[in-house]
Amino acid sequence: MPQFADTAELLTSELVTNAYRHSTGPAALRLRGLGSARLRVSVWDADPHIPPPFDQGSGSLHPVPVEADGGRGLFLVCHYADAWGGYPLGDDLFGQGGKLLWCELGLSAADCGAAAA
Repeated sequence: MPQFADTAELLTSELVTNAYRHSTGPAALRLRGLGSARLRVSVWDADPHIPPPFDQGSGSLHPVPVEADGGRGLFLVCHYADAWGGYPLGDDLFGQGGKLLWCELGLSAADCGAAAA
């Protein structure tokens, strides 16, 4: 999926940086191809707090104030990704909770069919 390389690198960097800066404990990254034209980037960390704008779902985004010291990374993810979201994870058998933030790049399955026609 070379067509996603630059954007995927940016969005992955932002999600991983958010996990590193705002969570204590372990974190994990997963890249997954969804067919030949879609890529999902998922980052898990141990903090269950869902940060804005991921806490609002994929609705309208409010720009970060110019004077703010941070907060642009996840805004970039939401702006450049085709789909995005986040959800808290409950404790499981292994004692892991936290959250998962994800984003997707590429055409949906419906779009792939339309593009091939």
